[in-house]
Amino acid sequence: MKSYKRVLARAGAVGVLLASMVAGASGPDQSRDVLEAKGGAMSAMSGKVQLGPRPYFLINDMDDSELKDELLACGNRNVRKSDFSIGHRGAGLQFPEHTEESYRAAARMGAGIVECDVTFTKDQELVCRHSQCDLHTTTNILATPLASKCSSQPDYSSDTPFANVQCCTSDITLAEFKSLQGKMDAANSNATNLAEYLNATPAFRTDLYSAKGTLMSHAESIALFQELGVKFTPELKSPSVAMPFDGLTQQAYAQKMLDEYKAAGVNPNKVWAQSFNVDDVRYWIANEPAFGAQAVYLDGRYDNPAFDHTDPSTWQLSMAQLVEEGVNIIAPPMWMLLALDDEGEIVPSIYAKAAKDAGLDIITWTLERSGLLQNGGGWYHQTVTDAIVKDGDTMVVLDVLAQDVGVIGVFSDWPAAVTYYANCKGL
Repeated sequence: MKSYKRVLARAGAVGVLLASMVAGASGPDQSRDVLEAKGGAMSAMSGKVQLGPRPYFLINDMDDSELKDELLACGNRNVRKSDFSIGHRGAGLQFPEHTEESYRAAARMGAGIVECDVTFTKDQELVCRHSQCDLHTTTNILATPLASKCSSQPDYSSDTPFANVQCCTSDITLAEFKSLQGKMDAANSNATNLAEYLNATPAFRTDLYSAKGTLMSHAESIALFQELGVKFTPELKSPSVAMPFDGLTQQAYAQKMLDEYKAAGVNPNKVWAQSFNVDDVRYWIANEPAFGAQAVYLDGRYDNPAFDHTDPSTWQLSMAQLVEEGVNIIAPPMWMLLALDDEGEIVPSIYAKAAKDAGLDIITWTLERSGLLQNGGGWYHQTVTDAIVKDGDTMVVLDVLAQDVGVIGVFSDWPAAVTYYANCKGL
């Protein structure tokens, strides 16, 4: 009996299915076990959370360790959605980001919180896009008549007509925006024709789910997330146009985003409003304290040459000053929270320790965004490159973030692995 259980734990979903068949499973209890094995081992019967094979692939790829054994042993548990698992732009590893299909996929993988990045259209309606000016890389706009409305159109007299193309949500109305189709975020700026320009999806992603990418307004995303039973983390994106925009001020923009949650009757404790602009966070704290209490300051100061995440004297504002201003949650990229000790093990960074010591909660981004990790993990793992040698190290990084740094949530482009981990660890 003990060896049978060990097979289930190590083989995951496939092991449950095969072992049940070998054991001659019959009757209601055994049939339920077989059904729960399909689609990733946990709770497939309910249809609410379906993890698929990726968490098992990552765990099986880990070096032998107590953590690996612990994670394998969770393979036949039922799973629930978790607020620790945050869908980054939905499930952007395989679905066009900020589309209905991507959001549904994230919720299906157990993300308890899903993100809509918020920007605005020409008629000042709020929509879900990562950037105000990314329509040329995230939609089919250049293949439609709306290309003529782009702020910087293709120059077909040039050998590289798309080198400087730019299409913004503020170039078109909401109705025009809704007529577009989302695609995987990619473009070949050196292309000589439109087909080459659009055919640029990175090899580690896929276009298999790009046949229909349904774009959404912010209000539509709220309604969808309510339907899916997930919580909300809207990010107010920095405008790419001069503000005020036709009378829309930055503060009115920040207020409008929260007003749409209030209009939908959403409880503020289900909303984590985010911004890289600390003034937006200050505005919410001062003017919408119920939302401001869990507003998230996205720390993008790494782009400032004067900022060194390992040197607190360069932090303007300091962690203590952020807390004094009423900020409760900070969200840096993963690499700012991680370092290597003298033995080459991944440990919390100076930045991470300072944030916790100041009493700040921490959310981080973005797991599963680097593709294959054989190259050291790229930008998101830059402080721990020497410890990143294979895909299974994803789970090691996640464990350090959760157990040693103490983050309260992790954004992921494919939330299934974070959901698996969260359920295994009781998060």
